[in-house]
Amino acid sequence: MHPWLQAEWPAPQRVRTCITTRQGGISQPPWDSFNLGDHVADAPEHVAANRARLAHELGCEPVWLEQTHSRLAVKAQPGSILNADASWTDEPGIACTIMTADCLPVLFCDRAGSRVAAAHAGWRGLAGGVLEATIEALQTPPDHLLVWLGPAIGPASFEVGAEVRDVFVTQNPAAAAAFVASRNAGRFMADIYQLARLRLQAAGVTEVYGGGLCTVTDPLRFYSYRRDGQTGRFASLIWLDDATNF
Repeated sequence: MHPWLQAEWPAPQRVRTCITTRQGGISQPPWDSFNLGDHVADAPEHVAANRARLAHELGCEPVWLEQTHSRLAVKAQPGSILNADASWTDEPGIACTIMTADCLPVLFCDRAGSRVAAAHAGWRGLAGGVLEATIEALQTPPDHLLVWLGPAIGPASFEVGAEVRDVFVTQNPAAAAAFVASRNAGRFMADIYQLARLRLQAAGVTEVYGGGLCTVTDPLRFYSYRRDGQTGRFASLIWLDDATNF
């Protein structure tokens, strides 16, 4: 039995999710073992085998992105790797897929269970509006959406400079509450979950779940770039089951 996770939220039955962990694959240290990132110097054949197992076990087709910390949200296109940081679909069996190792994966669905999306939200993506762009791409009223926040760097581990705090506070003064002064002068501990919730709330989303799983402090389950430097990537996926099943 694989050690993967699922989003805990009241999504419609046909909305399926998976958050992989670092366990259960064939990659060797320091990527051990279920690395899904093909851009981190792991053996390509190991990454390919891990990705193939993922698709086989889930019974869906993961659609990968070339993530660049942008705000671009696109429709998931099987067979194509688009340069974007969020994808959406209304087609069953197509999994919107985000890779992370500290950044925040954010999953979306509508209450009708007809559309889903996944976004890659590091602090640059959050500040740049990737969540808002994803909501716009879904073409669904924000108060008809459910959102789940996946494993990311926790507030006790995410130290940033004053310039990062300034970006968010300039955009929304309420964001100041997501930053606490660090023991290191001129630096702050940032709560990326709170920053995401504030932006979702401002966009009109009323149902936000998840948050609280820290990648840095959970080395058995999660890759963390800040903790390890050279490391793998885990994936957060969301897709629609075939409508004929329900």
